[in-house]
Amino acid sequence: MKTKAVRLYGKNDLRLDTFELPHIGEDEILAKVVSNSICMSTHKATVQGADHKRVPKDIAENPTMMGHEFCGEILEVGSKWQEKFKAGEKFAIQPALNYKGSLDAPGYSYRWIGGNSQYVVIPKEVMEMDCLLSYKGEGYFMGSLAEPVSCIIGSFHGMYHTTPGVYQHTMDIKEGGNMAILAGAGPMGICAIDYAIHSAIKPKLLVVTDIDNARISRAQELISEDMAAQEGVKLVYLNTGETQDPVSALMELTGGVGYDDAFVMVPVRPVIEQGDTILGKDGCLNFFAGPSSSDFKAEMNFYQVHYGSHHIVGISGGNTDDLREALELATAKKMNPAMIVTHIGGLTAAIPTIMELPKLPGWKKLLYTHIDMPLTAISDFEKLGKTDPLFAELAQLVAKTQGMWNVEAEQYLLEHGKKV
Repeated sequence: MKTKAVRLYGKNDLRLDTFELPHIGEDEILAKVVSNSICMSTHKATVQGADHKRVPKDIAENPTMMGHEFCGEILEVGSKWQEKFKAGEKFAIQPALNYKGSLDAPGYSYRWIGGNSQYVVIPKEVMEMDCLLSYKGEGYFMGSLAEPVSCIIGSFHGMYHTTPGVYQHTMDIKEGGNMAILAGAGPMGICAIDYAIHSAIKPKLLVVTDIDNARISRAQELISEDMAAQEGVKLVYLNTGETQDPVSALMELTGGVGYDDAFVMVPVRPVIEQGDTILGKDGCLNFFAGPSSSDFKAEMNFYQVHYGSHHIVGISGGNTDDLREALELATAKKMNPAMIVTHIGGLTAAIPTIMELPKLPGWKKLLYTHIDMPLTAISDFEKLGKTDPLFAELAQLVAKTQGMWNVEAEQYLLEHGKKV
């Protein structure tokens, strides 16, 4: 089958190619990709090329498909997997295969599978590691967003607390405890807030900080204090940029006892040290944001490590169970990661989006691999609709959901958008 796909040939060398996929073997699956959301990890892999730990050394001769946050439809199943998978089923993929200890992953390491493609051949490793997951929810884009949501879920499950007197850890956040999400009014912070109030284990108090009132206002619009209260969580938004003593303000909200769980959503030393300072007894600090510098450092109070049982974790991504949970939450409509999508585009927008991602405004960029469309802010739909009927209709459809991308808008774009 012929496909168009964005492939990596070297450092900052992405190309949109058209080529034939090989016929599938008895242990492979042919699939159609519909949507792929763009991750900063893809930008990093593009910049680093063959120096990236997941990218093969021979990409100049054997380029790999890029993109790992994708959702689509199974078209043909090799004989080995026909009892488990059927043509017509929707799917998502956990890219972190960990196959025989290898770091190889779809979207980085393979010639025939990646999210920025129209069609892919799913290799046996994906099925053998149980990383091809069925998605039964509406539309496709929620399946793409399940991968970044799984990173949030994994970060919650990776938290732990000690048990006095015995050498036993209780995994996950502390149920009914105090939680802080620092620098949390960005896209992944929003997902963390959403998960915190809808997960099986909830905090009693959730404090979200930021230094930008516009971001805080948008976060409050998407997840209000009343919404959290309905789930039994007291949610507080705090602009620490307007607070003379942020640590005192944060501690006061807990009655002085501090936080059981604190998430740091940016790789900024003062924010990390703030998170350490506000921990209470047996507090766990999660450094969620990955730094680009290998010698990035921050101070930690080791007196409190010894006497206060303070500890720190860092989770770089979710596992297959986390992705499965993300898909289940999306299917049941208990979480709405659509709120972090700010831009929509087609396969033709993939290369400039990946290359310029750190400089682009907004949050998550969602692409449709059979559509020819420049990357476009959802907030610009109404303006563009004055001269373009496609955007006029899309503007009306997203207006139904507070300006958020939705299944109805996706269906309209797939039916009426210009094809690649």
